[in-house]
Amino acid sequence: MTPDRPFTASVFIATSLDGYIARADGDIEWLTSRGEQASDAGYEEFAAGIDTLVMGRGSYEKVLTFGAWPYAGKRVVVLSTRLPEDADPRITVVRDLDALVKDLAAHGARHVYADGGRVVQAFLRAGLLDDLTVTTIPVLLGGGLPLFGALDRDIDLAHRSTRVLGAGLVQSTYAIARG
Repeated sequence: MTPDRPFTASVFIATSLDGYIARADGDIEWLTSRGEQASDAGYEEFAAGIDTLVMGRGSYEKVLTFGAWPYAGKRVVVLSTRLPEDADPRITVVRDLDALVKDLAAHGARHVYADGGRVVQAFLRAGLLDDLTVTTIPVLLGGGLPLFGALDRDIDLAHRSTRVLGAGLVQSTYAIARG
């Protein structure tokens, strides 16, 4: 938290070994089929500590295919230039990062979960992330939607922990190093 940003923001996400969060068509079967073998990856504990979830339109549309809304009790904000503002009463739609930061501050967000490749990339570029937990799935996809994209500068990370989960998954947590 800083005076101009009264919340912390975290990432909790899984990638293939070659850094993709989904296939090019958005398919994540490769993740869900292996993730079930991982045992406790710590998501429930992580989710219990957040009050607001920010995701992009693509992630939101993927969540809608799950059948049940997994974010009951959490405020969900979707960062999108195309999604109608009244798309779903369970979400708030904002158009850009400036509006997002103002919205989060106005609604008293304390711990924000940034989810989805484009949102994570935007948060990184804007200096809005505090920590990342990345679970690496032992599979090579060879292409798809990357977790990380082009940056205008190096972003130094401080390693906090690494643990091996079931089925060969490896989870590492990093803090974003500041100045």
